[in-house]
This record gives sequence, C-alpha cells and structure tokens, in this order.
Amino acid sequence: MFARLNEDIACILERDPAARSRLEVLLCYPGLHALVMHRWAKAAWTRGWRLPARVISHLARFFTGIEIHPGATIGRRVFIDHGMGVVVGETAEIGDECTIYQGVTLGGTSLTKGAKRHPTLGRGVIVGANSQVLGGFTVGDGARVGSGAVVVKPVPPGATAVGNPARILQAETEAQREAAAAKMGFSAYGVTQGDDPVAQAMKGLIDNASGQEHQIALLWAAIEKLSARARELPGDDCVPQDAHTTETFDAERLNRLVK
Repeated sequence: MFARLNEDIACILERDPAARSRLEVLLCYPGLHALVMHRWAKAAWTRGWRLPARVISHLARFFTGIEIHPGATIGRRVFIDHGMGVVVGETAEIGDECTIYQGVTLGGTSLTKGAKRHPTLGRGVIVGANSQVLGGFTVGDGARVGSGAVVVKPVPPGATAVGNPARILQAETEAQREAAAAKMGFSAYGVTQGDDPVAQAMKGLIDNASGQEHQIALLWAAIEKLSARARELPGDDCVPQDAHTTETFDAERLNRLVK
C-alpha cells in the first residue's frame, strides 16, 4: 500500500509544476485522496461487501468532490488533477499513466445491468477538463481528449478527440507550445494547437479563395496590358474598358476570425 502511495505522489510531483513537496501532495491533493479511498472501496467490492464499498465511495465523494464507483478499475500512476466534479462509472477502466482533469465524466449510455457500459482508457491517456466520455468503447493508448469534448465513439491510439460531438484527429507533429509538456510525458488539459478540423477546413477554403483572387488579378493585369496595346491600333474597340482590379480579398482577416 505504501509503495503505491509513494508511486502516486511521485507521479503528481512529476506532472504538476504547482506541487512543491511530498507532504504538500499528501495533504492537499484531493485526487490522491480519492484514489486511496477508491482502493479501499475496490477491495471491499471484490470481496462482495457491496454496501460498505458504496459507503466508502460516497464518503470519498463527500470529502474530495470526486465520485469513483467501487467497481471501476484504475491502473498505476493515475493523476486526477484538481478533480472536482470527476465521475467514473462502475465498468470504467483507467490505464496506467493516465491524467484526468476536473469535471470529467467517464459515463455510460446503456441501461443493461452487467454489460460493459463505461469507457476504457488505455495507457497514458489525457482527458481534458469538463469533457465527457460516454459509452463502453476504448480510448487508445496515448490518446487525448480535448477540454469540453463529448466523445461517443472509440478513439484510436495516439489520436486527439475535440468538439461536441467529438471529431477524431490523428496524431501529427505538435506545435511549439506543446513541446515542454511532451518532454514531461503529458499534454496539459489535452489541448493542442490546430486540433479543430472545422477551423482547419475553413482556413483551407480561405487560402484557396485567396489564391484564386490572386490568379484573377494576374489575368486582369494581362488583359489590361493587351487593352493598352490594342488601343494603340486604329479601329479596335472590342477590348473591355471596365476591368475592376482594385477589389481585394483579405484572407488574413478571415483567417483571424477562425483562430
């Protein structure tokens, strides 16, 4: 028991820059307290002492604001940061090295008793603040769930889920602001730059429209040159005189709106 406790304290010191000492973590981190009490509740649950297990779980919720059903399975070195409002369902499974932020729900969508109703988080998964993972599917190893996401389908290993309902973004090169977090083995709040595929699609359309506007401007410039030459020739009045070349497409301004 003490070995697991030392392991939990070490993982918090590693992942939370605000943690200054082992004693501070032991006394002031409700996520740690909730995990310790869950182990007591889990031990009672597996022995068939269902009511005492639920009472321990209820007391843990009262003292920490974190509700973990005694039937849930939680791996090693799991960090519940802040933790207020976290709910973990009966058949949920949380793998080793996972990080879960405040307001997260690992919930179920089925009313069938005995069925796998709650999600399974693989190793090293990060679940951002106020996100909801609902259903008996798997979130793959190393995946991330962005803050506020509502995930209702499996997430492949290493992918990122963002939005409501969540859209799956395959793993890609991280931006500079994620580099420091990656060195520590996790990404704060499960948020990365450029995650939202809708915004990326909009930016692509804007850039494409900007390119077409540039090509049209080049065509008008060529027409104007031809017009100037044609006007030097007597009797030639077939060249248009109303070419509009002053209007511009401000792609940068529109891009700023979807950032």
